Amino acid sequence: MKILIAATPLTGHVNPMLAIGRLLAARGDDVVVTSAEGFHRKIVAAGLRFVPYADGGAAEFRETTLPAGPERYRIEFERRFIDPMPIQAEALRRLIETEQPDIIVAGSMFLGILPVLLDPRPRPPIVTCNVSFLFLDRPDDAPVGLGLPPARDATEQTKYAAIKAIMDAAFVGPVRAYTDATLARMGLGPLPAALPHSIVTLPDRFLQPTIPAFEYDYGTLPPGVRFIGLPPIPHAEIAVPEWWHELDGGKPVVLVTQGTLANADFGELIEPTLAALADRDDLLVVATTGGRPVEALRGPLPGNVRVSPFLPFDALLPKVSLLVTNGGYGSVSQALAAGVPIVSAGLTEDKAEVGARIGWSGVGLNLATNTPTVEALRDAIGTVLADPTFRERAATMAHAFAQRDAMQEILSTIDDLVEVGPTIFGATAHIHHEGRSV
Repeated sequence: MKILIAATPLTGHVNPMLAIGRLLAARGDDVVVTSAEGFHRKIVAAGLRFVPYADGGAAEFRETTLPAGPERYRIEFERRFIDPMPIQAEALRRLIETEQPDIIVAGSMFLGILPVLLDPRPRPPIVTCNVSFLFLDRPDDAPVGLGLPPARDATEQTKYAAIKAIMDAAFVGPVRAYTDATLARMGLGPLPAALPHSIVTLPDRFLQPTIPAFEYDYGTLPPGVRFIGLPPIPHAEIAVPEWWHELDGGKPVVLVTQGTLANADFGELIEPTLAALADRDDLLVVATTGGRPVEALRGPLPGNVRVSPFLPFDALLPKVSLLVTNGGYGSVSQALAAGVPIVSAGLTEDKAEVGARIGWSGVGLNLATNTPTVEALRDAIGTVLADPTFRERAATMAHAFAQRDAMQEILSTIDDLVEVGPTIFGATAHIHHEGRSV
């Protein structure tokens, strides 16, 4: 079987797609990956064939002239994900013609897949793998993105609907209009719904890498949505630091990270966390800078702190008692699969929604800010470490993750779709490649 993988050029998006690619290649499938040129070495090192496209580094765009808020988030979203859409779609169409893949497996923010889904021309089946929370329209009328937990009563639902109207005017509506205008320039019709909802509902299958207990109740889900648990994270070939043995020294380990994208300013989370725990000689505090130099951390490091640019999370998390994070979905999911409770503080990208799910599900505390104070962090970390209910709830999540074989779910989904073909606007359509039916 020939499989085309389309990966959004961000580390947290590429890694899970490479895990899928390795699995498929290991069983003998012919796998080709497309992403931006900057990931050439990483993809080839994974043993996969690579065909790049040029997007000018759009996925890493940051708006630095505006304060945090809807306008800044809208501009960043449009530049990162919508502007590259025509380039990505052209690359996909070219690869469909030259590679004749039996199926396409795309990351959820690889929006170049949307023009292919909306185009009436023949195409292979398409599976989208999410790398974030399930961003369907909410049945309680809450806006997507603000991190509001499920409405508790009719009064709160009415309040949510009013907030949603404001958000629709400031963000959701303009983003949809921007996307529709981009599609129109490509000769295609508009989205059938808001952009996030369309990303979930348009593909033949949409794979959600979590468990239902870490998601809100959306009622009857779209037929293509599947909860698959956590895809195994391949062991990273990262040399462990010289202090690694200290992780087994008997002290509880607190891990703090700002991920690999929203880590330009360590003063937002890592530095105040280190300050909050500086006097806790009973703890070992581990920080990872997401690839940035360790020297970017300002001030002398407390004696109980150990730092490394990268750390192998698969080997590290079983040794961790608490994760402090700005809410990256991948690291949060890995922590929960390992039974690690969480303190979250982050609002950029999808982090408000991830943090809200942390608090709502009982696996930790959500500080709901980009800039938590030292005092707030000290109190939250102390509370989660001292109260066993957080670890018990995280352990329950870990058990639920363990019941799902994510990779088998992925393989079964791919094999089933290749057999039946894509569903286009409600009708199953078969594509013929050199006489063979897909």
